[in-house]
Amino acid sequence: MKRFSLAAKFNLVFLAVSVFGFCAAAMVVNAMLVDSAREETLQHARLLMQSSDAAGKYAGAHVTPLLENRLKFEFLPEAVPTFAAIEHLNQLLKAYPNYSYKQATLNPTNPRNRAAAWERPLVEQLRAAPGTAELVGERGTEAGPALYLARPIRISNNACLACHGRPEDAPRTMTDIYGSSNGFGWKLGETVGAHVVSVPMTVPLERARSLLVNYLWSLLGVFAFLFLTLNLMVHLFVTRRIGRLSRVADEISLGRSGSAAIDTRGGDELAGLAKSFDRMRTSLNSAMKMLDE
Repeated sequence: MKRFSLAAKFNLVFLAVSVFGFCAAAMVVNAMLVDSAREETLQHARLLMQSSDAAGKYAGAHVTPLLENRLKFEFLPEAVPTFAAIEHLNQLLKAYPNYSYKQATLNPTNPRNRAAAWERPLVEQLRAAPGTAELVGERGTEAGPALYLARPIRISNNACLACHGRPEDAPRTMTDIYGSSNGFGWKLGETVGAHVVSVPMTVPLERARSLLVNYLWSLLGVFAFLFLTLNLMVHLFVTRRIGRLSRVADEISLGRSGSAAIDTRGGDELAGLAKSFDRMRTSLNSAMKMLDE
C-alpha cells in the first residue's frame, strides 16, 4: 500500500467498501424479497382456506335445511358442509392445477379425504397440540417449492357425531354408500384431521429473483457512477493540486529560482498549503538573490 498513489489507495478502499456494501445489500434485499414472496403465498393460502370455510358455512346454513326431508330417504353428500367446501375449492382449483386443498383425515368416511404421507405428521402435530391454530411450512413438489397451511378439523358440535360416532347410529343411507368401517369413533373436542392448503411458490420466488437482479444492476450502476465521480473529484481537487505543489517543491529543492508560480486560489486546506509553499518559494528566491549579490 505504501508504494501506491493516493488515487490508487482511494480506489482500493472504495472498491473494498463497495464490494462489502454490494454483497450485504444483496443478502438483505434477497431475504426481504423471499420473505415478501412467502408472505404473499401465505395470504393466498389463507384466502383459499377462508373461501372453503365460507362455502361450508353457506351449505350448512342454506342448503342442508332445504334437503332435510329428502335426507331421510337418501344420503346426499351435497348436503354435508364439508363436502360442499371441498367441491367448491376443487372447482376453483381446476384453473390452478398446482394448488391443492384437502380435508386430510386419519379416519375419513370418504377415502379421498384420507391423509397422505406428508399430511399425516401435520394432523398428528395438531392432535398433539390442540391449542395450535395453524401450521405453516414449505415442501418440495414436482412443480417446485410449495407453501402449505394446515388448520385443525376439530369436532365441536355433537351433531357431527350422528354420522361419525357409532356406526349403528349413523344414517343407513350413508352407510349404504360408505360402509360402516371408516369415519366412526370420533369424539367431541377431538382433532380428527386438518384443512390443508398447498400453494406453489415458484411464481412469487421467480418474481423476487427478477426484482433482486434488477435491484443489483441498479445498485451496480450507482456504484459505478460514484466511482467515476469521486475519482474525478479526487483528481481535480486533490491529486492534481498536490502534483503541482510537488513539482514546484522539487524545482525549489534543486535551486531553480525561476520555478513556476504556485496556484494559491481557493480557501480549503490545500489552498492554505499552497500559500505556505508560495511564501517559502518567495523567501528562498530572495535568499538566493542576496547570496548571489
